[in-house]
Formats: sequence, structure tokens, C-alpha cells
Amino acid sequence: MAKKARQRISYVLELPNSSPGGHRLGVNGLAVDRDNAILYSGGRDGIVCAWDVHPDCIAPTSSHSAVVDTSSSRANARPKQTTRFRSQTHPHTHWINDLALAQQHSAVVSASSDLLVKVWRPHGSDAKEPATIGQHADYVKCVATPSQSTNWVASGGLDRKIYLWDLSGAGKRLEIDVSGEEVREKGSVYALAVNHSILASGGPESVVRLWDPKTGKRITKFVGHTDNIRAILVNSSGDMVMTASSDQTVKVWSVTAGRCMHTLTMHNDSVWSLFAEDPELGVFYSSDRSGLVVKTDVRGTLGDLDDGLSLAVAQEHDGVSKVVACGNSLWTATSRSSINRWQSLDTSADIQLPGGFRPQKASVVSTRSRESTFQSGSPMPAGSPTPKREIPAKSILRISNTASFPRALSRDGAESVATHTRKGSEIITDPAVSVVEPIHHLPEETIEGQFGLVKHRLLNDRRRVLTLDTAGDVVLWDLIKCKPIKSFGKRHLEDVEPEVNTLEAVAPWCSIDTSSGNLTVVLEPFNCFDAEAYADELTLEEPVEFREDQRINLGKWILRYLFANLIDEEIRRDEAHRHKLNEVSQQRAAVGRVNPGLSISIPPPPGGIDSQVATPRANGSRFPPATPGFAIGLATPGSPMWPGAEAVGTPLSPLDRFSSQVSNKPSAERVDYFSDDINSPDADTNKTAQTPAPVAESRPSEDKAGKTSTENGKEKDKEKDKDKEVKSPTFGKKFRMNMSFGGKKLGRSASVAVADKPVVVDEKAEESESSSNHEKEFADSFHGVIQKIHNEYEKQLTENPDMVVETRICPSLPNDTPVLKLPKGTKVIIQEETSGGSAELYRGTVESVGADVDIIEQKGPQWLGEVLLLNAIPPKDPVKVSFVLYPWQDTLPAITVADGNNRLNANRMLRVKKILAYVAERIDPPADPENPDPDAMKPEEYLELYCNEQLLPNTMSLATLRAHVWKGGNDIVLHYKANGKKEILFPSAPSPSGTDGGQRQSQESPSQAGTAAGQGQIGQAVAAAA
Repeated sequence: MAKKARQRISYVLELPNSSPGGHRLGVNGLAVDRDNAILYSGGRDGIVCAWDVHPDCIAPTSSHSAVVDTSSSRANARPKQTTRFRSQTHPHTHWINDLALAQQHSAVVSASSDLLVKVWRPHGSDAKEPATIGQHADYVKCVATPSQSTNWVASGGLDRKIYLWDLSGAGKRLEIDVSGEEVREKGSVYALAVNHSILASGGPESVVRLWDPKTGKRITKFVGHTDNIRAILVNSSGDMVMTASSDQTVKVWSVTAGRCMHTLTMHNDSVWSLFAEDPELGVFYSSDRSGLVVKTDVRGTLGDLDDGLSLAVAQEHDGVSKVVACGNSLWTATSRSSINRWQSLDTSADIQLPGGFRPQKASVVSTRSRESTFQSGSPMPAGSPTPKREIPAKSILRISNTASFPRALSRDGAESVATHTRKGSEIITDPAVSVVEPIHHLPEETIEGQFGLVKHRLLNDRRRVLTLDTAGDVVLWDLIKCKPIKSFGKRHLEDVEPEVNTLEAVAPWCSIDTSSGNLTVVLEPFNCFDAEAYADELTLEEPVEFREDQRINLGKWILRYLFANLIDEEIRRDEAHRHKLNEVSQQRAAVGRVNPGLSISIPPPPGGIDSQVATPRANGSRFPPATPGFAIGLATPGSPMWPGAEAVGTPLSPLDRFSSQVSNKPSAERVDYFSDDINSPDADTNKTAQTPAPVAESRPSEDKAGKTSTENGKEKDKEKDKDKEVKSPTFGKKFRMNMSFGGKKLGRSASVAVADKPVVVDEKAEESESSSNHEKEFADSFHGVIQKIHNEYEKQLTENPDMVVETRICPSLPNDTPVLKLPKGTKVIIQEETSGGSAELYRGTVESVGADVDIIEQKGPQWLGEVLLLNAIPPKDPVKVSFVLYPWQDTLPAITVADGNNRLNANRMLRVKKILAYVAERIDPPADPENPDPDAMKPEEYLELYCNEQLLPNTMSLATLRAHVWKGGNDIVLHYKANGKKEILFPSAPSPSGTDGGQRQSQESPSQAGTAAGQGQIGQAVAAAA
């Protein structure tokens, strides 16, 4: 079975005072529905908004719109609000790059950097969420539709592909590979236009390519631009293509002639957008990076576009990424969250131009005649005032370098003839008309946006983050509780950070993304379980009783309550499933039982505890979990750590958790309280962490039976050999049958040869069983975890049909992951990694994940199911930190071993007080470790630890110590010192050498050395002291 791509979990925190209506970041896409008077906008926040536009704003242009009122009262008048918020949807998790209307304006198609193409139907009776109709392998930059009657759209992206998608959800209709001929990477599609006969695309290759939308075959290509092509228009007949480029030009291409017919140069910056209502492109709008919006009218020029008219309509403060027009209004989208509406101009024959800028008479007559046929609006009523003002001379742009119109004016107002006698492409730079002055200085209306996040700073504890929004406000957030903590108002982020930051070093477990204006937390499976926090350092909503130095895994903690409703639903389904299995089992037993007994003896569960079958509740607490901890072991340079120092544990079932807590007294045989292992579903529950004492690790010690450790080792070796004979795989059995060994093993092989022969006969059965088990594969998804659990139920019924099937779902309990009350609207997203980014597989909320359990089972990753249902996180070796311990100025006994190696290592989360306990165990062991004095002073009360001559807090971890105090890559050098509250004696026969003193202490106090060797771990010493 093919392995799935890596999947991640993201959650989006709700912004304070958030309400629908308006974008939080810049706007990239605009589309106008004239029939329903609706403006649609798509923003970088991933939101599509619908706005009700006043009918007067989209009325057809008439002669009165050419009136330019330049009075100061008009310029300073506050525009009247005529646009109202209608509705919105949040279809994407990344920037929306383009919008298109389809199917008689009933479908809004959006292209996004989250790799998806979605369709939203806002007019449907059941307003459903946007549906995904297509997916690219990289950012989707543009989308286009041939007409309102077709049932498909085309999209292009950075994956160098053009797709035709069915709007009804049938998937891909056609795929076109547009990889660059010379440089493949330059084949990205930034612009797209399509009609029924041709499809035009352009991008960084600076080449316009034409394709057949029916077959996907290339028709031709146009070469002429020198920079990225940003926008394309195609006329209705398909014989003319207009392109805008970052080379500051707009080119008009003839499909029949196969070449560029005109190059328009009215812009002095990169041209970003083109728009035309006229199907023959006689009137079109263009915008550039400097914020200039231009209207160009080439009607009646009889193919000579140099006789056209270009007017600077408006000037934005930022680059205009999109411009659309309808009737006598046009809208502009910029990097700001607001949308501006400007009054358009009527460029018909009645337009009032300065005398020196009037076009030729033939063009005026032709324009007037076509204006009467093109404009379908009703004429102005008779008797209405038609005041006309002249268009400012500085608002008229030179349409191209070869245009003879407009003629430049001299300073005294006389017409200059220099324009007619210039050479080639010489550009006239008369200072009197060199500065462009737009016709409109203020928009008619501004559709205000909201404030979005633009900057963040993750603090050292990696549980809090500072954010800065577009309004300049700084807010502190809690990533675990998913809510803001405090607002600092309008301040610099760098000034607030030192006030709230702490001296900590926590492993990276999440990444923060504010590219969509929201606070998004991303959890990756390879590191989301690396960070831990001590329970006594957390501020919890409900009091919970924890064990000493218990740690909380941050990734598991937040996932537990993001999907709390999902866990509840899975538990309910598991109960129903087991109920059916138990009913069937009881029915089979009743049918097969001829003389039923009066009672049935059920064997007790493992551990000797008789408990009822109970289903764990997602928010209930019944059994306290065991908390992994630490062990300090020897760190020999160049050699791996003894494998027994770390053990890999498995998540405990409720019954195991209960049995592990029954005997809570300190014992040398119990599992180490400070084992720094990570729970794994495949780990062995019987492994224990055991660290030998550094001083007496090589000394044989007498056990309770009077045997030395060497004899015990021999007996253990014999037991291991017996286990190998019984439990060895098939290959091992066949290998031993054909080989002989010398020594004692030879005689043993001969003695058991007869016993091994019948076992060989059963090997085929064993092989068939194992092969049948391997044939059963489970889905590499969340559902695969459910399948494994159900398979275990079936195995139990097969092996023990009379036993009641107990639940195997064991989510983490409140004393392992304290209860969190997350906001219900917190968004939960499952994404899959692709070559071009991350594709969305599922999106819901904390409240809706329970209802979406079927979708999550199919789309969710397997590791998520194991964490939520089995309380098992992926196994990973803990990070260790090496250090050495020395007494402060030889005021205390030294800690050394026989070989003189005093280099130690421990988990990076080990606290200073545990190191002090380790020191106390070596230099000041208790007189009776089995019965410690409850009133005895704790090691941290009479010992101190120093690094770089700095006193270390008892709660500081090794990771924090290395990052903020030691600040180096070598072994940390630590010095321990007594504070005078307790007298610590040197060995009875002190020696100038610390090593000799340590050896003499071991020789003169064999009982104490044996005790230390028997314990060998800080956790046991602390448990004994407790």
C-alpha cells in the first residue's frame, strides 16, 4: 500500500472583536454581477465577500459622466456610502489570487495559493460552503471563464499547468502543460484569458501562448514582451489578444496575422491589470504598480490605435492589483484591506477636451456614430442640465510612442509642432505636461476593511506569541488556550517583547503563520511532540492533582482538546460496536451450550485487580497516568549510552494505569519514575529504565538469595537461551538444526534435538499464520487505527469467545492533559504536503469535528488517530545534554568513578533540583534508604548549583541552562556548593586526590556503595525520600 504524503494539523485562532464584513489584508480579486448589482472581492485573508451595490453606480455611462467638477467643495466633500455588506465565505487558507463569475453569475470561482480552485454559489436556496472543483500542485494564480453559458472554467498556476475544471464537480476536463521551452521554471502561468475558440496564457517567460481549449494543442505563440506577462484579454471573435506586462507596455496582437499590431505605452510602470466590458475591447481599463488607473478608448480609430484616447482616471496610494468597471463606476483593489469606488468617464464624442488635444474630425465623427450603437442606456431626459467641463490637459496620456495625438502644448498655450517632426521613437518630455494629474483625486466611496495580523514574535516558552496588526496594535496570545491574553495598544513589537519574555529554552513544536491576516498554528508530525512543560509552571482553569515534576506534552495537550468532540463520538461508536460483538458472542454461546452452567468463572485481568469493564470518557478522570521522568547516566566520550538508561514505554490502558498506582511506595523493583521515554504503540510495557551507579557499577553485589551478580547473570543467560529456543523465528530454528556448537551448548543441543523435531512439523502452520496476518493491511489513515482496534476485538473473540470484549480506546486523561475549554469557533485544518506547498484535506471547527468524524477518518493521518485514541505518540529518541560536576573549590567531596570519568548526561528537561538530588545521593546518602526520614532536609535546601559563577534556580532545566547561562556547545561545567544549613562530612580518611577519596569511601563504606549501586537512579532516591 502506497504511503501517504506527510500531513499536518493547523488551527486558526479567532481574532478579538472579529465580525463579518470586510477583508483583513489586501484585495487581489474583483468581479461585478451587473444583473444582481453585486460586487465580489477576494482577499489575501482567504475570504470572499459579496457587496450590494447601489443601482445608480452600475447604470450605463451617459454624457453627464464626462462632467468634471474640480471645485474645492466637491473635492473635500465626504462621499456618500452606497455599498452595503451582503455576505461572505472563507473558502481558502491562503491568499485568493483571482475571481471569476460563471453560470449566469450564479457561481463565484476563486483561485488561491492554497493550491485549490473552489466554487461558491451564494444564490442557492441552501447556502452551502464553497466546494473544491480542482487542485494544482503549486499556487493557483489566475482563473477565467469563456462565457456565462459554459459549464467549465480554466485555471493556471505556478506548477506550469492549465486545467479546465467542470463546475458541477466532475473534475478535470483538460490538462495543458505550459512548461517553458528554454527554462522550464519560467512556464508558470500568471495570466489567462479564454473564449470558445482560443485560450491565451502568459507568465515569466514573456511569451504569449495560444491553445485550443477543446484539444489542448498549441495554436501559436507571440514573442515581443521583455518581462512577466500579468494580464490578458481576448475579444469575442477570438482574432485579437491584448496583453499587459511588467515591461510597462500593453500590446495588441492579431491572431490571424500572427504578430503584434500595436504597443501602447501610456504607463510608466509595471502594468498589473486589464479589464474591458466591451467584447471587442474598444474601451478598456488598465492599472499599474504606481497606482495609476487609465481608461483607453480606441473606438472609431479604424485600426490605428495611435488615434485613441487615454485618460488618467484615478491615482491610488498603492499598486492596483485589480480593476473592474460597470456602468459609470470602477473599483480598484490594492494591498490595503479597503476597496475604492471611482466615478468613470464617458469618452464619447461629446467629451470636452482642450483645444490642442482634440483628435481628428474623422475619428470624432466615427466615435460619435459608434457610441450611439454601443451604449444601450437610455438618453438623458430633455431639459436636464448638461454642464460640461474640460478634461485637464495633464490627465491626457500619450497612448504610444508613435502617436501623433495628443499634440503637446507649450507654456503659453500654443500648439507645438515638435511632435510632428521628432525622429523614430523619440519621447517628448515637455516640462509643461510631463507630470500626470489624475481626473479624480478622491474616490466616490471607500468600502472599509478590517485589521489583520502582519507580524508576530514567538516567545521563549513557545506557548505565547506577540502579534502586530495593520492598525499598529500589539496583542499577546496563548497558543494552548487559543485566546488573547493582553492588548498593549499601539506600540512597537520590539519594545513589548522584553517585557513579557521569559528565560526559557523549549524545543520547537509548532510554527506560526500570519500570511492570511490570522494567527495560524501549524503542527508537523516530526516535531509537534518534542516540547514539554512542567505542570507546576502552568496556569490551569481547573485544579488538577499532579505528581512531582510531572511534565505535559504541549502537542498532545492541544490536539487532545482540538478534537475532543471527535474522541467522544469515536467512544460512542466503539461502545456500539462492542455491544454488537458481545451480543453475537452471547448468542453463539447460548446456541452451542447444551447444559448451561449456573455460573461462569471469568479469569481476573492482568495485575490481579478485579475491575468492571468501563469505557474511558473523553473528559473524565479515573486512573492517574504514569509520568515519564529522567535518569542521569554516565556519558563516555565516543561510545553510545548504555541502552538500559532509557526505556521506551507504551501507553497504559485504564486498567494498567490503575494497577501502576496501587503500589505507590518507593521500591527498587518499580519502574523508574523519571524515565525519559516517549510512549509508543509498539513498545514493550515491561521494560524499565535502569542506570548503574557510577562508583560501584563494576562491583559484584550480593542479592537477596546470596548469589553474586555474576552468577545471576549466568542464570539470566541460560533463561535467555531457553527463550530463544522457544521463541526464535523460523529462520533461527532451521539454522540451529544444521549447525553445531562447542562447549556446553553442544550438549544442550543434543539433549533438546528430539524436542525440536516435532516443532519443525508445525513450522508451516506458523508460517501460514504469520503470512495471513501480514496479508491483512490497514489503511494509512485515521481510519486505519479504527481498523486495527476492530481487528483486535475480532482476535479476542476468536481466541476467547466467552470473554467480554473490552475497549481499547484510551485517550489521555485530565491529569496527563489538563482540561482546556477552547473557543468553539477555532478552526481546525488538516493539510497534506505537496511539491508546491500544502493542500487542504479538511477544515472544520472545534465544535464541528465530532459531526465530521467520517471525513476525518478518511482524510486524517494515522499518527493523529494513535495520539487521540491510543494516547501514543510517535517514538523518538530524547535529546540529551552532557555535563560535568565538580565541588566548589573542593569544599565538598568529589563525585568520581573508578576510571576517573565524571562526564554525565541527562534529558534536556532535567531540572537543577534533580541534579542536586543526584549530588546528595553520592556525597550525603541517607543512613537507611529503605526508611527515609520524613523530616530530613531536601537536597535543594542545603545544596546550591553554579554555572559560570552564577547561582542557578532550582526549577531551571538543562536546556535553559545551556541556552542562556552556559551559551556554548561543549559539556556544561557545573559546581555544587553547600549553603551552610547542613554539615556534610568528608570521608573518614581524606585524600588530596578526589578520585582516591572516592575510592577509599567506597572501600570503607561497602554497605553504602552497595545501596547506591542497587538504586542507581535519582528518581528512586527522591521517591525513597518522599
